[in-house]
Amino acid sequence: MKIYFFILCIVSTQLFGQGVETCRAELNDDTLIVENQLIARKFFWNNGNIITRSLTDKTSGHVWQTKTAKPDLAFPGQSEKAENGKFSSRIVSENAVAPAHLEVEITYMLEKLEVKRIFRLYPNCAVIACDLYFRGSSTAVWLQPGTNLADMVNLEKLTGSAAGSNTPVIEKLELPGKHWKLNAVEFFDITDRFNNLVSKVDAMSYRPNLYRGNLLFAHDNVTDNGLFILKEAPTSNVQLAYPGGDFLTEFGKLSIIGAGLNPSDLHPTEWRRGYGFATGVYSGDEKNRDKTLRLYQRNLRIHKPGRDEMVLMNTWGDRGQDTRVREKFALTELEVGAKLGITHFQVDDGWQTGRSSNSALKGGSLSNIWQNKNYWEPSPEKFPNGLEPVVKKGKELGIEVCLWFNPSKDNSNEHWEKDADALIGIYKKYGIRTFKIDGVSLPDKLAEINFRKFLDKVSQESNHNVVFNLDVTAGRRGGYHYLNEYGNIFLENRYTDWANYYPYTTLRNLWMLSGYVPAQNFQIEFLNKWRNEDKYLSNDPFAPKNYTFDYLFAITMFAQPLAWFEGTGLPPEAFSTSRLVKTYLKHNTRIHSGQIFPIGNQPDGTQWTGFQSILNDREGYIVVFREDNEQVKGNIKTWFSVDAKVVFTPIAGSGKAFQSQVLKDGTVEFTLPVKNSFGLYSYKVN
Repeated sequence: MKIYFFILCIVSTQLFGQGVETCRAELNDDTLIVENQLIARKFFWNNGNIITRSLTDKTSGHVWQTKTAKPDLAFPGQSEKAENGKFSSRIVSENAVAPAHLEVEITYMLEKLEVKRIFRLYPNCAVIACDLYFRGSSTAVWLQPGTNLADMVNLEKLTGSAAGSNTPVIEKLELPGKHWKLNAVEFFDITDRFNNLVSKVDAMSYRPNLYRGNLLFAHDNVTDNGLFILKEAPTSNVQLAYPGGDFLTEFGKLSIIGAGLNPSDLHPTEWRRGYGFATGVYSGDEKNRDKTLRLYQRNLRIHKPGRDEMVLMNTWGDRGQDTRVREKFALTELEVGAKLGITHFQVDDGWQTGRSSNSALKGGSLSNIWQNKNYWEPSPEKFPNGLEPVVKKGKELGIEVCLWFNPSKDNSNEHWEKDADALIGIYKKYGIRTFKIDGVSLPDKLAEINFRKFLDKVSQESNHNVVFNLDVTAGRRGGYHYLNEYGNIFLENRYTDWANYYPYTTLRNLWMLSGYVPAQNFQIEFLNKWRNEDKYLSNDPFAPKNYTFDYLFAITMFAQPLAWFEGTGLPPEAFSTSRLVKTYLKHNTRIHSGQIFPIGNQPDGTQWTGFQSILNDREGYIVVFREDNEQVKGNIKTWFSVDAKVVFTPIAGSGKAFQSQVLKDGTVEFTLPVKNSFGLYSYKVN
């Protein structure tokens, strides 16, 4: 038997992290296997253009066998005959943002198109991810006009359909069985426009059907086993080279379509990254599925308390724009912020010499900014002493000073290196390491490539100490499942000035997203509820004035709290919330170290709802909200097992200590004495 290559990752766990030795990749004759202790995927080598042969869930022991003769990756009009297939594998040691893992690299040629797959495999995680890169050239038309299923009028045409042959397929599994329950989840960013950020479709797989979204869950009702496929790409409505959908299904055949680039985006020598994917397996309860997905997502970026935890105050939420930004204002805001208990203070647009198009003053622009080489220097008028006095004051008060930054978008972000050097210079000179990245525009592949180069250079040259707050409020950006290894997500702009800040919608957006994205990845806002009371109807039950300031802060606690206001504009009574902030900061690192999921009902202003942070099988945290309803007691569906006995210890809010035996469907009864109140608890399962 001819052995092409073999690697078994038996290495020092002290060097690479516990468990990574369980990851392995092996190529024997025509069979490639990639596996760890929880998942295995076997391929027919096919000279690099691999074809899945089986997928195994090692926890349940279930094996899906496939019989397809077609490669997992295919492009319309492109030859499927691979040449010069190569395979290698290596352990990637842990760094400041990524845990130790196995990378398996496959390269091959399809005529003049070169393809590179990099599989990523993490220990103790039943997911195999794959990043895709391309270079060379292609004369094929990858995105061709589709066939309307309504025109395929009879059974014979449906049965013989070549569904998917007119669009790039980047992942394909042809699994046995006809009783597949599907859940497709579509996400929406551009949150300045959208306030419904998650949409779900439930279906039974049948003949060819197309679904939009970044996530597809598929459950075999016969065997009670399932899998999920995560398309690592921007949200569907902003993806590049979009084929009109993300998942094509036909009974047990599940395909991801849309590579995120066209042949015109290829470069003859430089690898161009397309959209990737992650495929995971589970059995039984959907909670097993969700925990597996969450474990994978947490592996994308190590969450470090001293770097990634923040109660950040950004003054833009009071709509002062750049009119008040100057040294004295910043110093005063730091003092007031310290009274409230913030950990980070971010100076938004206006600190720099250049004037942006968001300025309250005339003549600002974000085009051709590098014609002014001093654009990203501190304004000598507003900060005559530079940023040193502000940074120094922050250190004295225990507050990190952060900045706003808008990368130049001229000619597909061609000045990315100058942008990167500007931030690196600020980091080295002032020690500032947290930057809100705003105004990003990724209208084409080159812009996306250059933007990633910008992020990579800053991250690498700061030894990954820099944290980016990536704004997803407008334009074509990374969304919730792309570029998320660089920091956290600035989710939404909401303002009392325009009466579009409603606390329950903020809670609802986080609640809905947290079912599919780690809550601790988001910056979630709370505003000065005393501003602009006259902008809301006097009888509006959901106006901010009807909630305590503590309640507004509590909404943000399982995410990264964003104080979206000028601290100097708060009334004296606001600072009583400093007690809650202080209490929260004793627990936030531990809360965020758990797997956080929504519990109870979807918030709409009148529900019992909340979040649960699962530290392990016995410990965790829960925050419960009683919205505007008349029920003093609320039954909330949790993640506890039926009949478990749980002790709840109150930390903050209106809840009292109690012990409960978990009821049917994991339900626990909570008591909160007044409407629009909350309770934060730690818990232990006896």
